[in-house]
Amino acid sequence: MKTIHDLQPKQVWGIFHELTQIPRPSKKEHKAVEWAYNYGKKLGLETIKDKVGNVIIRKPATKGMENRAGIIFEAHLDMVPEKNPDVKHDFEKDPIKTRIVGDMMYATGTTLGADNGLGVAIAMAILADKKLQHGPIEALFTVDEETGMTGAKELKAGLLKGDILLNLDSETEGEICIGCAGGLDGEAIFKYDTEKVPAGYVYKTITVKGLMGGHSGMEIYLYRANANKVLARILLPLLKDLNVRLVEIAGGSKRNAIPRDAHAVIAVSKANEKKAQALINKIAKEAKYEHRYSDKDFAVTTKTVKCNCPAIDKTTALNLVRALCACPNGIYRKTDELPGIPSEVETSTNMAIIQQGKNTIKVHSLLRSFTDSNKYDLANAITAVFELAGAKCSYSGGYSGWELDPNSPILKVAVDTYKKLYGKTPRIYKVHAGLECGILGATYKNWDMVSVGPTIMSPHSPDERTLIPSVGKCYDFVVELIKNAPKKK
Repeated sequence: MKTIHDLQPKQVWGIFHELTQIPRPSKKEHKAVEWAYNYGKKLGLETIKDKVGNVIIRKPATKGMENRAGIIFEAHLDMVPEKNPDVKHDFEKDPIKTRIVGDMMYATGTTLGADNGLGVAIAMAILADKKLQHGPIEALFTVDEETGMTGAKELKAGLLKGDILLNLDSETEGEICIGCAGGLDGEAIFKYDTEKVPAGYVYKTITVKGLMGGHSGMEIYLYRANANKVLARILLPLLKDLNVRLVEIAGGSKRNAIPRDAHAVIAVSKANEKKAQALINKIAKEAKYEHRYSDKDFAVTTKTVKCNCPAIDKTTALNLVRALCACPNGIYRKTDELPGIPSEVETSTNMAIIQQGKNTIKVHSLLRSFTDSNKYDLANAITAVFELAGAKCSYSGGYSGWELDPNSPILKVAVDTYKKLYGKTPRIYKVHAGLECGILGATYKNWDMVSVGPTIMSPHSPDERTLIPSVGKCYDFVVELIKNAPKKK
C-alpha cells in the first residue's frame, strides 16, 4: 500500500510529513514555529522569529540572478483542528495519520492540515534545494491565520525586503488568485436565569449530526446545512407551541467552519412527549430532504436521558431560539453580473458557534465580504436581530479584502509560465475567503501579489483531502515561476 513516503516530489512530501507529526492547532502552533525556525537555521540561512512567532527565512540570489525582483513565499503554520465525533484525537499532542485512496490523500477522521501545510512544505523545499536558479528569496511563515490572522496583523513594516508576494494558500491547482474577501467576527451574548423544570417532565437530547460542514468562505456557495440553524428550526415550535423547556444548547466549534454538529437538552411534559417527537421527526425529515444532495449523511436523533437540571428561563430561551432562526446565515449578497463575468458570492455569514456558559449563551458569526460597506451592512442586520431578542452584540478582528490588480506584472509572468509548462491558460479569480494578502498588503503597500496552491478539497472538515498529482504540478510551476521572475525596477 502506497504511503506518503512513496510520493513525488519527495522533498515536498517529506517536509509535509514532518508537519503532520507536529501538533499545530491555531493559537497553539508553537512547536511548528520552533520547527520552522530550526529548519531555516539548519539550512544555514538567515532566519528571524518576530515577537508573535512569525518566522522569516532569507535565501540569497543564485549567481547571475541578483538583478531579479525579490520574491516572498508566504504560508501559515497553523491548521484547523476538526475531527469526527467518534474519533479519539488530541490535536495538542497527537500526530495526523495520513492515508492514500487512489490519487487522494486524507487524514484518518480528522482535518489533514494540507491547508496550509502543503504551502509551507513547497516553500521549505525551495529553500532547501541548492540547484534551483532564482533571485533573492524570502519565506514568511505566519501564525494563527485560521482564528484571527494574528501573524499577518502583527507583522511589522520593514522586516521583509522583497517586491513580490507569492501566497501559497490557494486551493485549486491551475488557478491564480488575485483578490480575497475581508472578514469580521461577531458575537451576541444572552444572559439568562434558571428555572425549575415542572414535575412530570422528561429530559431528552436532540442531536443534529452527519452534516458535511466545510470552509465557511470557500464552500458557503454550496448551501450546505448549518447544524445550528437546523437545531433552532426544530426547537422553535417545541418551545412556542408545546411548552418545552430548553435546558442546554451548543453547536459548532470553529469560527471558520460550517457547523456539522449541534445538540440541545430539552424537558418536555409526558403529556406532550409523543407530539414533540412527531414534530421533531417531521422537521428533521423536511430538512433532510432539502439537503439530500449537499448533506447525504444528515441525521437528527433524540434520546431520553436522566437529568435533574434547571431550565433556561422561558423568555430568554424563546428569544434566543427566535433570534437563531432569524439570524442571517449563508450568502447575503452576490456580485452584480456583468457581461462575460458571472456573479459570485460577494458577502456571506456563517453562524458558526453556539456556546453555553454559566448564565450566558454566546453566538459567534463570521462575516465575509469583498467590500467593507456590505460587510458592515450585514453586521447591522445581525445586530438588529439579536438586540431585538435582548442580546448584546460586539464585533472584532475586522480586516479589509485584497483588491485585485488585473495589470499585475507578476500575474503576467505567472500566466505565461503556466501556459508554457502545461499548454493552457490558468483561471484567474478572486476568492470568497480571507487570505493574508489583504492584511499584509496594507502594511507592505509596494508588493505585487498573487496566490496559488495545490488542489485541496473540503478544508476545515475531517473530509479534507488533497489531489496528490496537483502538489507536484504546483511545485514545478512555482520553481519555473521564480526562474522567470521580473527584473528589479
